[in-house]
Amino acid sequence: MAQRRIARRTGEFGRLYRGREGQWSWLAHRVTGVAIILFLFAHVVDTALVGWGPKAYNRVVSVYHNPFIRLLELGLVAAVIYHALNGVRIMIIDFWPRASDFNRKLIYGTVGLFVAGMIPITYLIVKPIVERYL
Repeated sequence: MAQRRIARRTGEFGRLYRGREGQWSWLAHRVTGVAIILFLFAHVVDTALVGWGPKAYNRVVSVYHNPFIRLLELGLVAAVIYHALNGVRIMIIDFWPRASDFNRKLIYGTVGLFVAGMIPITYLIVKPIVERYL
């Protein structure tokens, strides 16, 4: 029995790390950060179209009424909210090192606040899509 416990999966670089909440929090923070930066580039491009006149700008902005794009906007809002809340959690741990003892609780608190915040936001963003197409 003890040998079974010692024999863990190993890969080319050593033992396979199976992280818990901290690893998923780290990954989600990086993914949401990249998503926000990608949106920022798109936002700069569509705002720059104002220089080509109102017709070009209005044509691009009309894309935002597409239901698929509205769902992408919901994803963007979710990314911003999660990234901000997780950033606050990271700052708490940075400023108060003893808070790292409660990291798991802070992660679950972050996720709880995220879900609680996303419920009304999802309703507000999805409601016009449902009313228009269903």
